[in-house]
Amino acid sequence: MKKVVLKLNDLSCPSCMSKIQKAVSQQPGVKDAVVMFNAGKVKAEVDEKLIAPEKLGSIVNQLGYQVEKIIVKEA
Repeated sequence: MKKVVLKLNDLSCPSCMSKIQKAVSQQPGVKDAVVMFNAGKVKAEVDEKLIAPEKLGSIVNQLGYQVEKIIVKEA
């Protein structure tokens, strides 16, 4: 498992937060996804055998939000 942090540029409202959290949480291999509205970050624990961290960034981008940076750390 890896810890993934997606730094977002344009998280502007609480409903946006819910939309992103739902989309990320539903991906296979994602555990404990949390969107931090005030910090503009998405934090998740992922199984890289099932989903690549870059794929999470792509999913968030497809929702219309810009991912500035993807940080991956050991869990």
